[in-house]
Amino acid sequence: MAKYVYASATNWVAPLALIKSVHLLERIGLATVGASCGMYVGAALMHLKGELFGSDWFIWLVMLFGAFSFYIGIDLPGRPAQRSTSRLPGERTTGTDAAEILSAGGTFVAAITAFLCVNMIVLDHVVSDGSIVLIACCWAIGCSLQIAAGTVSRNYDLEMMAS
Repeated sequence: MAKYVYASATNWVAPLALIKSVHLLERIGLATVGASCGMYVGAALMHLKGELFGSDWFIWLVMLFGAFSFYIGIDLPGRPAQRSTSRLPGERTTGTDAAEILSAGGTFVAAITAFLCVNMIVLDHVVSDGSIVLIACCWAIGCSLQIAAGTVSRNYDLEMMAS
């Protein structure tokens, strides 16, 4: 009986408004994760003891970049389901394929580098300055790949709507 009550209750709520609200909450959560990753990378950069890397505004900038990249790049707009049957070479949807590859690669690289930064901070590893810069650069590349994925996917959706 409870199953039917729940089903009928959700039919009375404006489904589109509910879905859009939940989707916005999901994207805010993803942005928060990206900002957290940026905070860890920024904290690792503070070990460089440079004036630039130790400032509060630099940490905020790194956190905002992470939040923006995770907000834009991980939750790509809906794409048509990929067919399980083989496609002809002319039937490939390069826009969605590229967006998925960029998003997956960017998410992986950003997450691994954030993990390395947390590991370095929590376990108090002594890491060379060059390694810290390399980790931060890899994180920036991963976040940039996510932004590129979001851009490619959204441009592809606009092109599909126009045609």
